[in-house]
Amino acid sequence: MLFPYQYVPHKMEKMQNFINFIFYQVWCRAPKCGAFNLDLFDANPGLKEVMTAFFYSDTRGGDFFYGSVERIYDLFAQLTRPEIAQLKRWYQANNDIKGVCANDPALLIARYADVLAAHPELGKELAAFFKGLYSSELLGLKALKEKIGDINDHYKKFMRVNTVGKCPFCGITDIHGIYHTKREAYDHYLPKALYPFNSINFHNLVPTCHYCNSSYKISKDTAFTPNDPAGGMHRRKVFYPYANPGHKIEIEIRLKKSDIDHLEPDDLDIEFGPETLNEEIETWKDIYGIEERYKAKCCGESDGKYWVAQVLDEWHEDGRTPADYLATLTRQTDKYPFADSNFLKTAFLEGCMRLGLFNVVAEEA
Repeated sequence: MLFPYQYVPHKMEKMQNFINFIFYQVWCRAPKCGAFNLDLFDANPGLKEVMTAFFYSDTRGGDFFYGSVERIYDLFAQLTRPEIAQLKRWYQANNDIKGVCANDPALLIARYADVLAAHPELGKELAAFFKGLYSSELLGLKALKEKIGDINDHYKKFMRVNTVGKCPFCGITDIHGIYHTKREAYDHYLPKALYPFNSINFHNLVPTCHYCNSSYKISKDTAFTPNDPAGGMHRRKVFYPYANPGHKIEIEIRLKKSDIDHLEPDDLDIEFGPETLNEEIETWKDIYGIEERYKAKCCGESDGKYWVAQVLDEWHEDGRTPADYLATLTRQTDKYPFADSNFLKTAFLEGCMRLGLFNVVAEEA
């Protein structure tokens, strides 16, 4: 991840608070609280109003929410104290997104496969409930919106603070901001297809460009390495999207040949740093196809090859040497690293300079 977002508090966080109450104060207390009823929500008046409205409504979203909460309550009522204690540990760990990203060994995170192995029927109900929480069919219901607000409003307030205008996961794709009527999708950083309990946790919801979200990441497991037949899967570190302070990714590009007109991805080597973030960088590269995408951009007619053409044009037409051009570009990159892909453009042109490409061109001219 090239840069972190700044987390923006919003009324919608109340939805996660509702789910916390349901989990800890309703489901986990089911074995000693008798039959399911609305009195179980007395300690949370706002949530009780929502549950009451859903009980009397005939909306699909309301029926889904109320019915799921009741069915899961009945299944929790059959659990032992140690079983409930384990579910509590899983719930707490899966919602500590920062700790999961840091691969905190004290956090025993759980995927749906783990819950299903321990509690098959409960696992199916939890999967249906948590996967269905993040849906317009539910979040758009009036009774709920009055309590938690609207996700479009969250996006507008989020983008008033996060103004770079580029996707932080790739740095090369524009992302809709406050001047757009549309918004980007929120990616579930720990995929909701794999992980229970955090599908409405806004520390796990991250605005992401279409290419990062839908073409590369999809449902890749952020917290685990890909399945290796020889070594299985193991936990890994990954950048936390709301880290404070942030970090700076170092990029060095080496070209293996000076024939820019016929440059191919295999003709480039890209090194990323710093070494202290090596594990996070490797995870980032794996999830978002970073090397493939950066090499493709450097070899593109309208990107890398055009960047070289810009240098040569200013050199031949305006008398500015490549060193002059790069000095100006470096200053611009320090101030605006993601404008016009400056962070990548600078690394690529520095690689061209090291190879002596501009000297070769000058001699040919």
